[in-house]
Amino acid sequence: MFLSRTLLRQHSVLPGFDLALGFTLLYVSFIVLIPLSAAFLKTATMTWPAFWEAVTSPRVMASYRLTFGASLAGALLNAFFGLIVAWVLVRYEFPFKRVVDALVDLPFALPTAVGGIALTALYAQNGWIGQWLPFKVSYTPLGVFVALTFIGLPFVVRTLQPVLEDLHKEVEEAAATLGANRWQTFTKVIFPILTPALITGFALAFARALGEYGSVIFIAGNMPLVSEITPLLIITKLEQYDYQGATAIACVMLVAAFALLLGINALQAWTRARQGR
Repeated sequence: MFLSRTLLRQHSVLPGFDLALGFTLLYVSFIVLIPLSAAFLKTATMTWPAFWEAVTSPRVMASYRLTFGASLAGALLNAFFGLIVAWVLVRYEFPFKRVVDALVDLPFALPTAVGGIALTALYAQNGWIGQWLPFKVSYTPLGVFVALTFIGLPFVVRTLQPVLEDLHKEVEEAAATLGANRWQTFTKVIFPILTPALITGFALAFARALGEYGSVIFIAGNMPLVSEITPLLIITKLEQYDYQGATAIACVMLVAAFALLLGINALQAWTRARQGR
């Protein structure tokens, strides 16, 4: 065992552990840690009453409710339909399957501003879809939800696909042989295997939606206290040269996002441990 590890180190394509770790920490520091630390350091120059006033004003609180609520709703919807889309792409053969598979990645490749303009044109009251709807979508909080759902779908589908590809049909056949019906096979056999990947996809879609800006500002209408998202409010404060107010709101978003992701990761770890037992 020791000899094999020694040979692996000697013939490793990548640099040694110490050098690779050094480059990793340096890169992460410059790209992630230093920028985030700068936001907290700028906010630390504020007094506590000024900070509290900046992050709890009615306009800011309304943006929190819309941003987190629409992000959560969009991620939940994508978790449901993303599972169906991934299942169809993996388990079935149909015409233009590769085209449909490529369309799933369209929100990744499409500039967010282009996506926002396209959604606005479709769901406006005179748009192809909006003209047939009995309610208004564009320039309302519902438009924010549509945009955040649009950009989050690929995260769920691409996270589930590898797991579904490794899940052989023999598992379903074995469950059917033992007397399980389709619903029991899905809930007792398939879904527990997919749960960690589904939670990961949900977390990625939720985190991506929290920071989305380009595709939302066109369809939201950006009305204060109604359809104004938190990232737009941060940009607005920066344009007003209120750098402390912008970083204060950004720090609240960072802390909330970290806490939510930590909770989701803990749930995912608990799920995997339960499956292991």
